[in-house]
Amino acid sequence: MAKPTTPRASSAKAQAAAPAAGADHNRPRPETPTDYEASKEELLEFYRQMVLIRRFEEKAGQLYGLGLIGGFCHLYIGQEAVAVGIQSALEPGKDSVITGYRDHGHMLAYGIDPKVIMAELTGREAGISRGKGGSMHMFSVEHKFYGGHGIVGAQVSLGAGLGFAHKYNDDGGVCVAYFGDGAANQGQVYEAFNMAELWKLPIIFVIENNQYAMGTSVNRASSEDQLYRRGESFRIPGLQVNGMDVLAVRGATEEALKWVQGGNGPILLEMKTYRYRGHSMSDPAKYRSREEVQSMRDNSDPIEGVKKYLIEAGVSEDEIKVIDQDIRKTVSEAADFAETSPEPDMAELYTDVLVEQY
Repeated sequence: MAKPTTPRASSAKAQAAAPAAGADHNRPRPETPTDYEASKEELLEFYRQMVLIRRFEEKAGQLYGLGLIGGFCHLYIGQEAVAVGIQSALEPGKDSVITGYRDHGHMLAYGIDPKVIMAELTGREAGISRGKGGSMHMFSVEHKFYGGHGIVGAQVSLGAGLGFAHKYNDDGGVCVAYFGDGAANQGQVYEAFNMAELWKLPIIFVIENNQYAMGTSVNRASSEDQLYRRGESFRIPGLQVNGMDVLAVRGATEEALKWVQGGNGPILLEMKTYRYRGHSMSDPAKYRSREEVQSMRDNSDPIEGVKKYLIEAGVSEDEIKVIDQDIRKTVSEAADFAETSPEPDMAELYTDVLVEQY
């Protein structure tokens, strides 16, 4: 069994990719980020959002086991600091987000109601895609959340299109396009990189490197496993970030936004993170040991990391317990809502098939 490249402890700093051989060493490059200096209130909100994602995903796993969620279901447990750290720096309604099929956490981090997400998972009419998208195909124009895509890497070229729209409309928005270490080997990703840099599009490409793609260690699947270097041949700078530390993620995002909003074109962020569950609910994850997973939980858990920051900021254990109780209630109510909502009418089969106006 190949030993994975695991994130370092929460004190790890981000690093920038060195210029490739033959590159123009005089061209501008982003600064190496520092950890974000969060206020007590911001830390509490980071904690709340990350616990919400964790508990929501645990409940989704339970509902899947009961047969209330069908099809595929890919949980975000362990990766919470990435979505929360990045999207806390974005402006909802202005900046756009697009991702792959592991998308529940990104929607929750963008402030979308847990009830409509859970209703979508269970295929109910009240779901955010009217119960027709399920786990992998959620969408909200209102929130500028453009999916949820089941085809590996498809969202990257679509994200370049969203970046083009922001530039064309001159709306000041930035697109964040998430993809995984497995998708990082897809050809369309590099076509999108090339166009994004040629046109200096306002887009942040985020590789959520959870080490195993579908089930193969990144060290065995990628000849260049330092994925933050992948944009260098297109003159896209890269930063490698401890994706298990929400403050490191937020700090790197601030630097990335500064770069993109300064008219410098795209940037690539490699988030070194880790999923605790299998690739999907049907994956027993036998390609890694239980000891490895437990070691990550014990030493690098993103929620426990931000909890330590809260205690250092003077937040009591009782205050933290109140948040935990409120989140459990919110998730329980979302599950009840989803289970009691009606299924879509049969006539819904014929809606949303074609776009009738642009």
